[in-house]
Amino acid sequence: MNRIQESTEFTAILPGPDGEYVPCPSVMTEEELIRFLRIPEISNAKSHRNVIENLKRTRGLPRVYLCGKAVYLTDTVTARLKSHLTYGR
Repeated sequence: MNRIQESTEFTAILPGPDGEYVPCPSVMTEEELIRFLRIPEISNAKSHRNVIENLKRTRGLPRVYLCGKAVYLTDTVTARLKSHLTYGR
């Protein structure tokens, strides 16, 4: 593991309803992904689902379908985030 990898290591957590942080599940629903990405804190969009749809369309947000519902693998999402964070270095 190199120095950049050490400095970018993080544990996936979700903000809980009471303001405390809880460990992130390995498979997230769309609502959990919205909380994980902190979209309500950074977006003025009326519908946060539109933000997720935009990420899927423009950034290729990885997802799988279980029982007809899109779910997001935490490891894949965090790997995508890490690649965007280290790309600019």
